[in-house]
Amino acid sequence: MLALAEAQRDVATIAVFIATFLITLSIGRLLKRRAGVRLGIFFQLFALALAFYAAAWVYGFDLRWRNHAGAAVVLLSTAVVIALVDRYLWDLYFEQRRQTVIPKFLRELVALVIFLIALLLVLSIGYHAERELRGLLATSGAAAIILAFATQNLLGGVIAGMSLQINKPYKVGDWLQVGEHFAEVMEINWRSTRLRTNDAIYLDIPNNEIVRQTIINLHYPQQLHAMRLAVGVDYNAPPNLVKDALLHAALHAEGVQKEPEPKIYLKDFGDFSITYEIKFYMLNHQEYNTICDAIRTNVWYEFKRQKITIPFPIRTLEINRRPPVKPHEEQSRARTILESEPLFDCLTPEQIDQLIGGSRTLRFGRGEKMIDQGAEGSSMFVLLHGAADVSVAQNGAMLRVAELRMGDSFGEMSLLTGERRTATVRAEDDCEVLEISKPAMAAVLREAPECVSKLSDLLAARKMETDGVLQDARRSEAERTKEREYRATFLRRVRAVFEL
Repeated sequence: MLALAEAQRDVATIAVFIATFLITLSIGRLLKRRAGVRLGIFFQLFALALAFYAAAWVYGFDLRWRNHAGAAVVLLSTAVVIALVDRYLWDLYFEQRRQTVIPKFLRELVALVIFLIALLLVLSIGYHAERELRGLLATSGAAAIILAFATQNLLGGVIAGMSLQINKPYKVGDWLQVGEHFAEVMEINWRSTRLRTNDAIYLDIPNNEIVRQTIINLHYPQQLHAMRLAVGVDYNAPPNLVKDALLHAALHAEGVQKEPEPKIYLKDFGDFSITYEIKFYMLNHQEYNTICDAIRTNVWYEFKRQKITIPFPIRTLEINRRPPVKPHEEQSRARTILESEPLFDCLTPEQIDQLIGGSRTLRFGRGEKMIDQGAEGSSMFVLLHGAADVSVAQNGAMLRVAELRMGDSFGEMSLLTGERRTATVRAEDDCEVLEISKPAMAAVLREAPECVSKLSDLLAARKMETDGVLQDARRSEAERTKEREYRATFLRRVRAVFEL
């Protein structure tokens, strides 16, 4: 009976060995044919070790022999795990789906880590009672710590390289801003990223350092990107004139994109200049220096044509002991305009000069309001340069009623009668106006009281025109009476306003 039992145990052991070996080989053949998993000689050794371990378990070998067989199975199983990682992680996920080439070095490093983990598990679990192995584990642990410190930069660079390959924040050919450097990506490997500046200077930045910084990719998601260029301009140059000149210079520079159009900003008021900023768009950052040169060159010539000065870094001390005198050209232009204005027909050239001397010249930028409907006003304006729109508010909307050109006057009704502004005047271009104030007008009228009646007649005539009554001999008696009433009313108002 004992011999029969041993024979049956031998048969069962052989059957388990053969069955385990054949089943394992069948699974391996299926993985190789269906999934393309590359299984080599180590898989066959793994199948033999697994079959031997199963047979030893059935036969009832000594525990120590079974531990040795189990350790061999665990260590050889790493070949299967590595083959599965190679196929499903590296090949299918990264290289096919993510289009990321995995270097052989990284594959081998991960395989080594998997094997070391299996080895540590075998030594710590399967042989934890062996004294000599415990010493070996202690030694290997200390060696692992030393090795970790020695290779931390290398491993950090490899891990950062994996992150860059997976996330793809940039690719070869992109231009990056890294710190203060603008450079083109020339190569991305698993340790570092190599860049080249416009000066053909190569930068080799470790991946574990570059991932700690804010990566500005100038070519992502598209190559079109904006850059900025600062220009200092003299304080005397009108901002809108400067903006137009800078825009013209940028638009005509080689390499600057027309769409989107460049934008000009007044950025800062500096010590000796006003700083303007040109925001322009470009496609290839490799041309940045060439484009900046083209813009600056165009700016110089455009400023010369527009008589705009780029100031030197100087300090100017100016002491004014008396009111500034208007330039002769400006005063002559104002005199010519006032002499042609019907409001001032009654004044002598000397009185006109006196009126100009008591007035001031103002500048308004494009789009600015010069007077606002409904506001109080005690001055009038004469347009010396530029153009303006006149509009009135009706039913919640602004209705454009007139356009003013050089030589036109506006706001006289508020000056002479004290009424509120009856319309809004907005600068269409950069405008230069002569503001005639109430004190300046009062000083002239006291010397020429006869002008008061003429001014009243002129205001009454304009009021009749506003009412739709033409100036001709066919007026009715009622219209003539109304005009006389207007004259008397305006005469009374003018005298009250100027205390005449």
